[in-house]
Amino acid sequence: MEGYAEQGARTDSTDQIGFGGARRNRKKRRGLTVFQLKVIGAVALALSAGSTTIVPLFFGSDTNNMTSLTAMVLSEVVSWFAIPIYAWLLVQGFRETHSRVAYGLQLFILAVVCEVPYDLATSHKAFDLGSQNPVFGLFVAFVVLAALDWVASRYQKAMKVLLSVGLVVIGLLWDLLLRIGLRQHMMSIGSVTLGFVLIFALMRQYENSMMFTAGLFGAVMMIAPGVGVAFMHYYNGRLGYKHQWTKWAFYAVYPVILIICAICAKLA
Repeated sequence: MEGYAEQGARTDSTDQIGFGGARRNRKKRRGLTVFQLKVIGAVALALSAGSTTIVPLFFGSDTNNMTSLTAMVLSEVVSWFAIPIYAWLLVQGFRETHSRVAYGLQLFILAVVCEVPYDLATSHKAFDLGSQNPVFGLFVAFVVLAALDWVASRYQKAMKVLLSVGLVVIGLLWDLLLRIGLRQHMMSIGSVTLGFVLIFALMRQYENSMMFTAGLFGAVMMIAPGVGVAFMHYYNGRLGYKHQWTKWAFYAVYPVILIICAICAKLA
């Protein structure tokens, strides 16, 4: 769930566009870098995967136990603040990557790699259609963005609007029908991810409106995603790491977390 091209995150660029399209000052140092945002996102991923695997090891797996049930639900809900973070990283990566085909392929491969560990961690089965891992939600959002760009370059006015709306509806249906990121039968992470991606992509030039819309959307979606929007407000336009392997390490974080949680699920 990397989602950020390095050439678009030059640490000293006066033209770097951050959250909400705000221009970042060359000497600005305070705030959150891309690296720090990804660390926050990784913690959220661990909370989500661990809500039904690691938490029961400490509080028990009996859902009639209010302490255990509360800990599980809180861990899951709190983890949702990562949704707008990864949605924003996806939009940045989509706009700045050298090759959109390669970027999309990386997302798809990551989603496929994560699926079995995800199923083992969430349902204790190697194959389960009850819920697909949220990386597929990022991939669907990526495809929708690519399709919207294609339509925008070839059509105008009413036809452009009509086709764009149709593409968004198709993407939403994919998220819902495939149950992408369906958690606790309360949250469709895939659908919410698509919503945030569209807000960040389509309202990029209108900072105040975009922030308000994203915050409101996050608040409506169980409040927690709205917290993630607040994190994005403090993005300082800096990458925060120098080595290329760091990017690939973040790709590996989610499947590693899922594998650890799948092992814990066997012990719970």
